[in-house]
Amino acid sequence: MYQVLVFSTILAPIVTALMELLKRSLPRLKPYHALLSLFVGAVLGAAAYPFTDFELTARLWAGGLAGLASAGLYNSFSSRKHPPDK
Repeated sequence: MYQVLVFSTILAPIVTALMELLKRSLPRLKPYHALLSLFVGAVLGAAAYPFTDFELTARLWAGGLAGLASAGLYNSFSSRKHPPDK
C-alpha cells in the first residue's frame, strides 16, 4: 500500500498540470472537473505500466487517488478568500 501512495504522489502534479490544460482549453468542462480529474488520473495510472511493476488495479487506484488529490488541491486554493488589504 505504501508504494501505491508514493506512486499516487508522483502522479498528482502531472494530473494537476493536465487538468489545468484541459480547463483552459475546454472551459465547458469546468463543472465536471472532479470527475474528469479522477478519469485522467486513472488513465495516467494505467498508462504508466513501463515505470512500475504494479498490477493494473493498483495503478488504477493510484491514478484515481492522484486525480482526486488534484481536484481537492485545486478546489481548496481556488475558493480561498484573500485577506483584505489594510
